[in-house]
Amino acid sequence: MPWNPVLAIGVPEIDKQHETLFQKAEQLFEAGKNGKSKEYVGELLNFLGDYTVTHFNDEEAYMAAIGYPDLQLQKQQHKDFIGKFVKLKQDYEASKGNILVILGANQLVIDWLMHHISVEDKKIGNFAKSIGK
Repeated sequence: MPWNPVLAIGVPEIDKQHETLFQKAEQLFEAGKNGKSKEYVGELLNFLGDYTVTHFNDEEAYMAAIGYPDLQLQKQQHKDFIGKFVKLKQDYEASKGNILVILGANQLVIDWLMHHISVEDKKIGNFAKSIGK
């Protein structure tokens, strides 16, 4: 599922990070589908894991700066996703690069990103607009 501008929340830095996350998730899916090496897929998983943490930190800092009322809920959702992602990476390594694990990882990432951005992060953008940020 490629990035769709409809998912933009109106905060340029966050939107750019969301787009990058979608691009890397798409690369992960393509790598798995095309039988790329375990090392390459592992690198993509590592990038996604690291970048997601950076993105969540940036997003949480932005929410704190604008006084977003659901910051704690967002933090908990971010923490939950990181936990699921860490488990996926472990499953991938334990499976020795099983394609089904890769496809499952991609599905989790895309489903979570789609839902989280289109529902939860849209609220951040709407709140920012309502206070003129």
